[in-house]
Amino acid sequence: MSVTGLVSIFLAAILTNNFVLSKFLGICPFLGVSKKLDTAVGMSVAVIFVMTLATLVTWPIQTFILDPNGLGYLQTIVFILIIAALVQFVEIFLKKYVPSLYSALGIYLPLITTNCAVLGVTVLNIDEGYNFVESIVNTVGAGFGFMLAMAIFAGVRGRMETSDVPKFLQGLPIVLVAASIVACSFLGFQGLVDGLFN
Repeated sequence: MSVTGLVSIFLAAILTNNFVLSKFLGICPFLGVSKKLDTAVGMSVAVIFVMTLATLVTWPIQTFILDPNGLGYLQTIVFILIIAALVQFVEIFLKKYVPSLYSALGIYLPLITTNCAVLGVTVLNIDEGYNFVESIVNTVGAGFGFMLAMAIFAGVRGRMETSDVPKFLQGLPIVLVAASIVACSFLGFQGLVDGLFN
């Protein structure tokens, strides 16, 4: 694939096919860790790292082991096991070398194991028929899209804390309303990537 095609895949993964705001995957950390920008970015970096490693491992396993041997039906189980092992690696690394981020992420760090965005990107790479390089580009783009959504929403939530929110909307209701408005704002990018490269 050409460089233009790879750039198109990358931008689409960030803007028009954003895993959080367009595909609604990874909502748990999106709502749970987006109260502060530093923890949102830290969580996003961990997700990008796990997503990229997962793609580096799962794409060859699917292509060279599962598919040739007729074991494609084991895809979900195998991918979840790989992601769980990678998350354990990230958790051990953060606990030893970045304890402040480890404690700030709290319960949400082990939840990367069940973060459907991580599993979703690995499965989508296979379903879309991406080759290895396209899969990596899509994965990194999806990770940066996750980070963009987290950073934007952390800013929105920071503003909400200083706002006078009606009592019946305080707490989770206003968070969900704000999340839906942020998701709607990304609809404006729908034709952008297609228009740039077609």
